[in-house]
Amino acid sequence: MLAALYREHWLALVRLALLLVGDRESAEDVVQDVFSRLHGKRPETLSLAYVRVCVLNASRSVLRRRGVAARAVPGRRDEPVGSAETAALLGEARQEMLAALGRLPRRQREILVLRYYLDLSDADIARATRVRQSTVRSTASRALDRLKRELGELEVKA
Repeated sequence: MLAALYREHWLALVRLALLLVGDRESAEDVVQDVFSRLHGKRPETLSLAYVRVCVLNASRSVLRRRGVAARAVPGRRDEPVGSAETAALLGEARQEMLAALGRLPRRQREILVLRYYLDLSDADIARATRVRQSTVRSTASRALDRLKRELGELEVKA
């Protein structure tokens, strides 16, 4: 069961983690760590939804560790740097969107990724993030407003 989940959903899970943590290497590490921790679990407990929540939580841990490291070294900026091949694959508009998404607070970024990338319902997002559906809707609305403002400012500057 776990091997089938890995084969079928590894790339989508890496993409999910990439949108949350901001760099491919960390995203791949997150997904690999999740699957290695799930090894040996009872097959009936494993589902795609469960693995997604595990990836979400592991991504949160990565971001938390980065925050601690950034506070430990004053003046240090821990922004992920994309590789040359990643930059070549992404169009300029997509890069701007990913950068703006990366500047959102963690919860807003998570909710937008779960809603628009994974196409989850508000109820599913609420279960995954352990918040109420009304919180999901209001957080998504605030995040979209902020993205519109930031992306609108980028167009004016260009």
